[in-house]
Amino acid sequence: MTKKIEGNADGLAAKKNLTTVIYALQAASFVLGVTYFVAVILNYAKYKDVKGTWLESHFRWQIRTFWFSLLWGVLAAFLLMFLAGYMILIADLLWVVFRITVGWVRLIEGKPIVSWKS
Repeated sequence: MTKKIEGNADGLAAKKNLTTVIYALQAASFVLGVTYFVAVILNYAKYKDVKGTWLESHFRWQIRTFWFSLLWGVLAAFLLMFLAGYMILIADLLWVVFRITVGWVRLIEGKPIVSWKS
């Protein structure tokens, strides 16, 4: 069950705008890599503000996107001397694009990220 954001409409708009900014920073990281780290720092710094709301699922999605893409990126870097490294790097890139796109679309629709675990 999805919890609603407590507080006024301005609080909801501000938190949703922040989540949008974080998706934009993640997307901008394809050009300026440092924005990926800024995005995850914002996720951790503002996580308590969205805890218990439908936006919490977006923050978890963004944080997991960062850590898993970093893990696969490091693995790919070690394997770059082999074809497997390039394949993992391409798969990682496509996966990150997928995660940013799905998350941002769900945010625009005003919906939480649906967990496959539930």
